[in-house]
Amino acid sequence: MSEGLRAQWMAHLCGLCLALRRDHGQLARIVTNYDGLLISVLTEAQAEGTAGWRRTAGPCPLRGMRTASVARGEGARLAAAVSLVLASAKVRDHMADGDGMLARAPVAFAARRVAANWGRAGARTGSGIGFDTAVLVDAVDRQVGIEALAGPGTPLLTVTEPTETATAAAFAHTAVLAGRPGNAAPLAETGRLFGRLAHLLDAVEDREADAASGAWNPLTATGTSLEEARRLADDALHGIRLALREVAWGSGGSPEGHSSDGRLAHVLLVHELRRSVDRAFGTESCGHGPQGAFGPPRQDGPHTTDDLSKPGKRGFLAGCAVAVGLCCTCQVCCADEFEGPWSRQRREGWCNNCDCDCGDCGDCCECCGNCCSCGDGCDCGCDC
Repeated sequence: MSEGLRAQWMAHLCGLCLALRRDHGQLARIVTNYDGLLISVLTEAQAEGTAGWRRTAGPCPLRGMRTASVARGEGARLAAAVSLVLASAKVRDHMADGDGMLARAPVAFAARRVAANWGRAGARTGSGIGFDTAVLVDAVDRQVGIEALAGPGTPLLTVTEPTETATAAAFAHTAVLAGRPGNAAPLAETGRLFGRLAHLLDAVEDREADAASGAWNPLTATGTSLEEARRLADDALHGIRLALREVAWGSGGSPEGHSSDGRLAHVLLVHELRRSVDRAFGTESCGHGPQGAFGPPRQDGPHTTDDLSKPGKRGFLAGCAVAVGLCCTCQVCCADEFEGPWSRQRREGWCNNCDCDCGDCGDCCECCGNCCSCGDGCDCGCDC
């Protein structure tokens, strides 16, 4: 991500965490999750103006004791409500299965109380912003019954339907909060397909471990092949790209208005989702290194492998190795800045000043030799 998008991503992650703490106490912060921040991102990206959408937060150990501009408002509260309700449901599910420490009665008793508190807290927060979390609870309850009845020949999409319904409702409500009712339908479709992908990728990544432990897995239970799962995943990716084209973005997203075109939402829901699918199925696309779905953006700091602040120069052979890595990961052309392989000085990416508005060249731009030049039929929606 560029520095601006990286800062926005962190603002939403910190905003979700702090919204949980403010409204529900310190313990609630443990349900902070990368997928949940998407709700905050979508709400802000649709908004007109930026007043009231950000605040300055105090020092935090996870930010190196630095202050930061963080997301606030109804988008962060919706993300918190959804995260709490779904975390509550997950805890109850693990208790029912007797997983790990939850098989012990004292631990299960404490976990049950925590789950109940989270569920009520999420419902209160949701009600305060006009979102009925009952749709999430109903989806989780129906999931249990559907899984119990599923067997060979059951369509995989029957199993993923409750997840799709829950995420569709949450995504659609971001349009209500942002005052963009016309966006509700395309965002509901985006959420539905995002929920399908989340379920599919979990099933693919857990398939071998579930088989070894005897745990239930939707692919194994329904007899669905990896090829069919990949087809469904690719269809969902395509559908998300098409649905996002129908969304009217606002002038919110950052104090500088950098996301008037929804760039951060596009990067997360198009480019990062594609990487997640490739990683789950063990395939490759023109990417920029192994980064999880909505996981932490790479930071140029003292704890990264490419630390731009390290003193001294590299030797000839070490520099050659780094140069090869920079070229193979497209950082030389697509990164805003990269570390010189021998000098360790900051260098500007070759395509940094081009007119591409992708935010990331991963899917539509030819980042291996012809960056930011889309061919005919480009379907990523970034209009570069």
